[in-house]
Amino acid sequence: MKDFLFLSCLCLTLTCVSGCTDPAELPAPSGAPIPPLTLSGVAQLFSELPLSLDQVREVRDAVTSSMAHGYDEEYLMSDLFAAPGTGVGESGEAPTRASAYAHPLRDLLRERLTERVRTRSGGDGTEADVEAFLGSLAASGMQIYWPYARSWDGVTMPLITFDPETAAQANIGYEIQLSADGEASVRRYPGEVTEETARRRPVWVINANDDSGYLSLEQLRRRDPSWGQGGRIVVGGASPTRSGGDFRTLILKDFKMKQHYDSWFQGASEFWVKCGSVQGFNASTEAEMRLFQPTVTDFMISVKREQLDQTLPFDAVIISEWTDQLDSFAFLVTEDDGGTRTSWKVDATVKVQSKSYGFTLDIPYNQRDDIVWRGILTSRYFEKYNGELVHFGGVDATFELR
Repeated sequence: MKDFLFLSCLCLTLTCVSGCTDPAELPAPSGAPIPPLTLSGVAQLFSELPLSLDQVREVRDAVTSSMAHGYDEEYLMSDLFAAPGTGVGESGEAPTRASAYAHPLRDLLRERLTERVRTRSGGDGTEADVEAFLGSLAASGMQIYWPYARSWDGVTMPLITFDPETAAQANIGYEIQLSADGEASVRRYPGEVTEETARRRPVWVINANDDSGYLSLEQLRRRDPSWGQGGRIVVGGASPTRSGGDFRTLILKDFKMKQHYDSWFQGASEFWVKCGSVQGFNASTEAEMRLFQPTVTDFMISVKREQLDQTLPFDAVIISEWTDQLDSFAFLVTEDDGGTRTSWKVDATVKVQSKSYGFTLDIPYNQRDDIVWRGILTSRYFEKYNGELVHFGGVDATFELR
């Protein structure tokens, strides 16, 4: 999780919007016009907004775009302010859709905080404080996460909750309701908000973004439709990278997640698939061997909560030039949890005139990552299980030599 800027000695007042049901169910007011920049504080602020279906559609547009670009059902606060309705991975591809929304969320936030500053006494907040808070919120790394957004019926208003940043699977939430004339009301949700709740009805989780800084497999495909030559450019349709040569291409055909690795509040599981080898190795002497350098192929696979136990097609290149001289490979699958950068040092081998030689590989990962599987795989292993489902800890995969 990311570190957030905290505003000291400030507590959020959950002031009732028009038509509010039972004020006794809401947090007691403290008189502070600017909320704390915490996940819970931002969730409560959002529950104060006079939301309409227009803002819900804005969030739906953004999370749908994020999913189309290979990311989770997420709407970054930075995009909410800079380009309403824009999903992760979309920036730079299309102009902002702000004009498509009569009253985007960024305007509701500014208006609500400005109203609070103007109506509270005591000189403990100004409109400059509002702009400072909104700027910090946009830069905070927070986001709206909407699990199971695909199943929205187009009319039900969301519950709003936040990531408790623990192993808890339930949390409090705030329920937004619309009257017959479109007026919004808010109340403390009478039950606990769980993943089952999110399956039944829309739930917005205020949490921290963990994947927008990485290129998804879909993004890599769009950037390099011809597939490239291995290393860190490894997606698209395989094609020979040099004239001549007798080699095949190792493909990760499909991928299946067998278990969740994080609390549902934190969203999808982001798996890193990494393979260390010597691409296109064809040395005939030890001297020629020194002309080849080991490479690490890696890419992120984001698997959404709803995709548990589903076989997902990927067709991603693991080794673009597989030759008979490749003997063993280092293979690592992790689920990203951040932390200090570390590495796995391991040897892979190649053959020169029937002798095996080791290449040292330095495969990076994060210290808090869940190591799903790591080990050495031989060329005979891929030959034996070519096109067959194989198990790697909490995930299954099918490899294919083409």
